[in-house]
Order: sequence, then C-alpha cells, then structure tokens
Amino acid sequence: MVEEVKLLKTWSSPFGLRPIWALKLKCIQYESIDEDLSNKSALLLQLNPIYQKIPVLVHNRKPISESLVILEYLDQTWTQNPIMPQHPLEKARQRFWAKFNDEKVLPSIWSVFTKEGKQREEAMEELVENLKLAEEELQGKRFFRGHKIGVADFDFGWLANLISVFEQVTGFKVIDGTFPLLSTWI
Repeated sequence: MVEEVKLLKTWSSPFGLRPIWALKLKCIQYESIDEDLSNKSALLLQLNPIYQKIPVLVHNRKPISESLVILEYLDQTWTQNPIMPQHPLEKARQRFWAKFNDEKVLPSIWSVFTKEGKQREEAMEELVENLKLAEEELQGKRFFRGHKIGVADFDFGWLANLISVFEQVTGFKVIDGTFPLLSTWI
C-alpha cells in the first residue's frame, strides 16, 4: 500500500518547519500544501477545526495537528532515523527542552520583536537568560539529544532558520559571541 502523506504549513512558521525537517530526515515522501494564514482554506478548517492552525500532517486521510504531536507520530510510525531516544528519561528530557523552547524562548523572543523601550530591554534580558539555559544544556554535546539530532533540536530549529532575520529587524545581535555552543549548533 502506498502511504499518502500531506503537510499543511506556511513558510514563515517555525512550527511548520519542524515536521518538514523530520519528514526529510526520515526520507518520507509527502505533498506540501502552503496555507495563507490570513485566509485559511476550507481544507485547513476541516482538518484542524479546534485550533484552525498549521501544521497539520495528513497520513492516509487522517489528520494530526500540533508540531510536537506530529513529530512523535512520525517517529513512531516511521522508525528509520529516530528523533526520540528509547530511554524514558532521555525521552522526557527531549520533551522538556521542546516545551522550554515553546513556553519560554519563543515568547521571550517575540516580546523583544514586538515591544519597545524599557519593555523591549526587559524582554531582551529574559531572552538572554533563557538562551543561557539552552547554552548550558548543549555543554559537551553536538545536539540537544547528545550526538544525534532529536525533537528538541527540531523545536529549537527556528534559531538556525530565523535568527538572522530577527537580528536584522531588531538590530540586536543575540547569538554572536555570547552563545558559542548555540552558534556552533546552528
């Protein structure tokens, strides 16, 4: 049976990039469907009626929403090139750092990007503190998972993809010099 795999995404979303990278790492053929988030398609609304957002993976006509859920689904369905470790403690660590990125790092960088004046300075301090923690986690490792790429790396992947754009728009240099391990990881 031929697997039918589709991914609804948008180019600008770090959440939509995560499953793309996993699909490529696992060598899974898929159809890419770009969504206009300012004019959501009937297909997106049908496949993800609760959140009405991307990404949505469709595997044999069954939708899976939320980037981290999609990553775990991909890893359990296609076992080649695993992105989650087998050991429960290491699996929990991957989930922890992915959650840390989503709940701490991304909101703090968004605040730096959208705030001005003193609020921007405070947000920048919070971002730097969050990145220090990520830097410490990379101590002695190539990836957040160790010597293999993992879910946390996909979650933090927006840094490699979008940080230069962020730095140009805001005028802040976030990674250069201050975070050598993150810089090498990128």
